[in-house]
Amino acid sequence: MNPSDWVMQHEAALRLGSFVAVLGALAIAERIWPARGDARPARRQLANLGLMLINTGLLRLVFPVLAVAVAMSVHSRGGGLFGLLGLPAWLEIGLTVLVMDAAIYAQHRLLHTVPLLWRMHRVHHTDLGFDVTLGVRFHPLEMAFSMGIKLTLVYLLGAPALGVVAFEILLAAASLFTHADFAFPPRVEPWLRAAVVTPSMHRTHHSVLRHETDSNYGFLLSAWDRLFGSYTPRPLRPEREMPIGLSQWRTPDGLGLPALLLQPFRAAPVAGPAPARFADKETPDA
Repeated sequence: MNPSDWVMQHEAALRLGSFVAVLGALAIAERIWPARGDARPARRQLANLGLMLINTGLLRLVFPVLAVAVAMSVHSRGGGLFGLLGLPAWLEIGLTVLVMDAAIYAQHRLLHTVPLLWRMHRVHHTDLGFDVTLGVRFHPLEMAFSMGIKLTLVYLLGAPALGVVAFEILLAAASLFTHADFAFPPRVEPWLRAAVVTPSMHRTHHSVLRHETDSNYGFLLSAWDRLFGSYTPRPLRPEREMPIGLSQWRTPDGLGLPALLLQPFRAAPVAGPAPARFADKETPDA
């Protein structure tokens, strides 16, 4: 059996195993080398993990045909852009990862720009802490929206299944990694950030300050933010002290799992006079 066939045969186990391994390793790392201390046990983490479980079950019901199955079907009959170009397999795999990462970046910017989409995405931004569990805190509507875009892109590209599997594994790992509560040493950070999104780079994206929230959209490669002018090198306040979340959503009793599921259907509360450390434009709402 060649490596590609083996990967496809064990695709589900590989994705689950890599996710659990990365989650466990990062959970340990952020307890040993905490950047902020947000990884300490808290109720907010239960809500985040609850959303993960709901999303896993719901996506299996709503999207019984996932991206890998679409890729196998379209690619096997030479469909999509790659079918027309006739590229070598290794190049198709690399381009699949590259194009899909760029699409995730574009989708992320769209979620911040369109008010209706922001209602779904703000669930991710209302967390008051920043640790690895934030990497799975997404509303089911956002997950369904993202899956729809992913399936469409795989179909149009005629992406190879192996490339889709590689991207899915990298995306899940990157979402956990970029939300982990640790920071690399100052001498190492710039070198890593030149290639990939680091926790410190993405932590700025979760700042309470609007102009910082609307920046650093990348998930895997850091090049997209630099290329499209959305890169913020560092937050105005030290990342170890800056407030995380949205200025309109600061009360823990409104951020439990039931409230998070209902949040896209509710208008943002009217913000009263904000403490000086939160002073900035409010996050957009519709």
